[in-house]
Amino acid sequence: MAAVLEVEVGGPVERDVEEVDLSHLSPEERWRVEHARMHAKHRGHEAMHAEMVLILIATLVVAQLLLVQWKQRHPRSYNMVTLFQMWVVPLYFTIKLYWWRFLVIWVLFSAVTAFVTFRATRKPLVQTTPRLVYKWFLLIYKISYATGIVGYMAVMFTLFGLNLLFRIKPEDAMDFGISLLFYGLYYGVLERDFAEMCADYMASTIGFYSASGMPTKHLSDSVCAVCGQQIFVDVNEEGIIENTYRLSCNHVFHEFCIRGWCIVGKKQTCPYCKEKVDLKRMFSNPWERPHVMYGQLLDWLRYLVAWQPVIIGLVQGINYILGLE
Repeated sequence: MAAVLEVEVGGPVERDVEEVDLSHLSPEERWRVEHARMHAKHRGHEAMHAEMVLILIATLVVAQLLLVQWKQRHPRSYNMVTLFQMWVVPLYFTIKLYWWRFLVIWVLFSAVTAFVTFRATRKPLVQTTPRLVYKWFLLIYKISYATGIVGYMAVMFTLFGLNLLFRIKPEDAMDFGISLLFYGLYYGVLERDFAEMCADYMASTIGFYSASGMPTKHLSDSVCAVCGQQIFVDVNEEGIIENTYRLSCNHVFHEFCIRGWCIVGKKQTCPYCKEKVDLKRMFSNPWERPHVMYGQLLDWLRYLVAWQPVIIGLVQGINYILGLE
């Protein structure tokens, strides 16, 4: 067995590692043999590997510049394409790798979200629809936030060896933590994109907000521009269910609506006059500020999930055309 394992690159034994029978080896021994095979296959290809790295870096830079320009010049089409990729790309890998648990959750989420999106895009808009939309996406946002936190804690506990206190194997604890972290981040990104699209449709339908141009309706002090419903609680009063919030531009909204508009719907301007919203002033409670930072993290992860596979596929295509391995 020792002779079989002595296949390290540069070792004293010059033996063809391709002839080693892997069926009789342990997992660790099999990994060593496969690792040696990979090194033997790529020996002497240093120049080719350097060229591939340069192609990767150049493609990443060019793709990032193109994506930024696309997002600035045509944000609507960029958001729609990104949302479609966010929704479909994981489904491909799920079916390919037989991740049936993820597939079931994906189908349930897609079914409910499709119904909510359908309600949000209907004209005329039913009075209860804005509340339904923001409640659903806020619920998913909070669940994804909690799931991500639990997954992160499980990963950290495993790294510090605390899983041994509960007699849980490190690989099982790490798989559990990474799975929860992935679920939380993925659905957190997905629901924010759907919420942004629904927020645009509903606000434009109500008439107090338009993505470009002036509002088509005059906003009364007693009407919320997000949902179009009456405001019954004064700004200085303590509401039973929710309070009323006044922005720095003096426009008032249901607190639930304006929080959903800013956090879930990814809007940082007043729904009526488009003045910049001071999120630090709105979320003065330090316990609420992590929600804002979590939302910014999700925006950053969208690029990794939606566009990174496309860029990697493009790089592989360039390498294939140039004959690089």
